[in-house]
Amino acid sequence: MSTREYMLGNVAIARGIVEGGGQVISGYPGTPSSEIIGTLAGMKERDFYVEWSVNEKVAFEVAAGAAMAGVRSVVTMKHVGLNVAADPLMTLAYTGVKGSMIIIVADDPSCHSSQNEQDTRRYSQFSLIPCLDPSTPQEAKDMISYAFELSNKVQMPVIFRPTTRISHGKSDVELGSVNENKPAANFQKELERWVMVPKNARVQHIHLLELQKDILAELENSPWNELEINKGSTLGVIASGIASVYAKEAIIKQGLNASFLKIGTYPVPEDKIRTLMENVERILVFEEMEPVVEEQVRIIAQQTGASVEVIGKMQGPVPRVFELNTDICADVLAEVLGLERTAVPADVGEDFDYDACRIDLPMRPPVMCPGCSHRATFHVMKKVYGKNAIFPSDIGCYTLGIQSGTVDTTLCMGGSITVASGMYQAGEKKPICCSIGDSTFFHTGMNGLLNAIYNKADITVTIVDNRITAMTGHQPNPGMGKTATGEPTVEVSLEALCRGLGAEFVEVVDPYDLEQTEEVFKRAKGYKGTSVVITRQYCIIDAKRAGIRRKPFTVDAEKCVGCRLCVNLGCPAIEFDTKTKKASINNMCTGCGVCSRMCKFDAISEVKK
Repeated sequence: MSTREYMLGNVAIARGIVEGGGQVISGYPGTPSSEIIGTLAGMKERDFYVEWSVNEKVAFEVAAGAAMAGVRSVVTMKHVGLNVAADPLMTLAYTGVKGSMIIIVADDPSCHSSQNEQDTRRYSQFSLIPCLDPSTPQEAKDMISYAFELSNKVQMPVIFRPTTRISHGKSDVELGSVNENKPAANFQKELERWVMVPKNARVQHIHLLELQKDILAELENSPWNELEINKGSTLGVIASGIASVYAKEAIIKQGLNASFLKIGTYPVPEDKIRTLMENVERILVFEEMEPVVEEQVRIIAQQTGASVEVIGKMQGPVPRVFELNTDICADVLAEVLGLERTAVPADVGEDFDYDACRIDLPMRPPVMCPGCSHRATFHVMKKVYGKNAIFPSDIGCYTLGIQSGTVDTTLCMGGSITVASGMYQAGEKKPICCSIGDSTFFHTGMNGLLNAIYNKADITVTIVDNRITAMTGHQPNPGMGKTATGEPTVEVSLEALCRGLGAEFVEVVDPYDLEQTEEVFKRAKGYKGTSVVITRQYCIIDAKRAGIRRKPFTVDAEKCVGCRLCVNLGCPAIEFDTKTKKASINNMCTGCGVCSRMCKFDAISEVKK
């Protein structure tokens, strides 16, 4: 009897790693991929090694080393993380692996929690590494075991590309058996293969190109590519990944009969595409983000001399940005086929008023949590450096400092310090104070600080240390003294590390102490050279989980003069009544006391009971 569980897509992927016999799993947290390692690290009984690495390149190389030694490894990251790991990715395509290696890269169409909509399938094309593109959480789990087998068979890493709707969607998932046959590590010296000096690299590049025929043949008839020919239709639909689910539902919604090719692997199944071309007059391609499949379909049509019309993103009407869904696919089908409207489901009726059921939800822009110490840091930073100063920032919760007027740039992980350095070296005369989180500093900020100090950049680097990797789900980092599995380990000192990199001005402050923080920032601003201010206070969410509680604060309406200084802090716990012209504090207050220290009229105090 099969076992089914209702689970998150990332939990299903983690289950697939267990079923596939994964032995070494590494990664760096990044939404929407984070729960994979979080799930594996939280398992009480495990016979595999799992770690949060300090960045994606490091994580990639840990997994690569394990696969070179002959075991099954996995590395996880989000799409922009693959940019950090691109260096080893391109060369590992040449060396290949001895065991098995899966590169899980979660893409984020519509930028739900990312700075771009990068399509990882392009990296698959670029590196010539095969890629699997799941359409459901069930398929995502099942694909992992297949990916281990494929990787071992072709002696190449395999890219696995879930998207946000796969990673964070939920469904019933049928569980499989766990592969207990795990190979032992046994690295074999092969200098021609593992040492990529030019002489060896030239040979391995030829081998990589020759290997493509075997990879294509293996994927052509894999279970992840499905072709349905409908002899009664001249329309063929090709869809990949989760877009295949949307497209299939749209075809049913429109009441159409169309031949259908679902693609879940790259390189694409060329024989199936040719077969579809022989049976239809038009092909409509649905895929999220880049026209990767469409380009290949057009190339195949040109090579074979097929007269089939190819419709997709390149000339419209399929959108090239953001996520697809069933309605978008149905509207595209209607436009292509000249239909007046989407077919109404049979159980609804022709008179059903869709517009009457539509709800316009209020906007909910993201804000820092009530009591977040970053808010206090930015308040003092802006006060000391002035609104005309330049504030380069980075990737993390503190990016929301944009609402405080203290985030002027956000490029990539670790980019705040280097962007600030570049501005100074360009001759910028305005004060420059950048911000970076503790986890991001460990990720790629250290090199930037070293570079700034070495090249004498006159900037202030603010490390907002909330003792956790908060933005992606509260994962540990090297400054916390514990590993992914909760085991105690060395607690890396940020201040000692900064001094070791050459910083002579390094100060640690509690951002809730506004006076001390202001005094330190003033000295940092006046320092000639690269100054470092570490504002240290526990993430308010993590503190609550640890049982740390503070008494909330309240406003004395008689003392409040309605100056709005506390309101301008931007804390969600502080409200302002436009009728009474008085501030008030709601039940979201976490007791940080920053508003109380700001109030010039002593109107805010700690609740007595």
